[in-house]
Amino acid sequence: MLIIGIAGGTGSGKTTVVNRIVECIPPGEVVVIPQDSYYRDSSHIPMEQRQNINFDHPSSIEFELLVDHVSRLKSGLEINQPIYSYLTCTRSTETIPIAPRHVVIIEGILIFTDPNLRDLMDIKVFVDADADDRLSRVICRDIVERGRSVNMVLERYEKTVKPMHLQFIEPTKRYADIIVPQGGNNSVAINILTSIIEKNLKGT
Repeated sequence: MLIIGIAGGTGSGKTTVVNRIVECIPPGEVVVIPQDSYYRDSSHIPMEQRQNINFDHPSSIEFELLVDHVSRLKSGLEINQPIYSYLTCTRSTETIPIAPRHVVIIEGILIFTDPNLRDLMDIKVFVDADADDRLSRVICRDIVERGRSVNMVLERYEKTVKPMHLQFIEPTKRYADIIVPQGGNNSVAINILTSIIEKNLKGT
């Protein structure tokens, strides 16, 4: 099994990189584990207070469960991946059954901040992008997917996204084996990654 971690700032293009890689791998050989599924459940917090949750701080992620799930996959065991809703800031009672695959991709902004999770990764990739580019993507995404207004997005960016990026996410670039500038538009970096994966698959 090849475990790949793909990190980078909010709106850096991580998902695009993941999708480009998945497109190049034979069907059934890869499974993607999104960090976002492992945000802690906030059903015990009043709804109005949930809007103030700092999703860009490592404490918002249940890393213990994520590490356990990746370890189980590595051992050949199936897991039940949580389903998290940004609209309600809660986890669903339902889960997604995930079976082990030859390639496991873990994707998220904070995945390199946890040393136990890093130790499970064979390849660590950091997707890099200019702050302005990331902000424009975050505005578009949060309006469409998370029901926020432009003002809400900008206020959150200044209060949490930007400072958390500088404090927690940007420093983890030093753990990366490969840095991908320009996100999903960097075909050369994606071709290198897929070549590594294909070579690994041929060896299984």
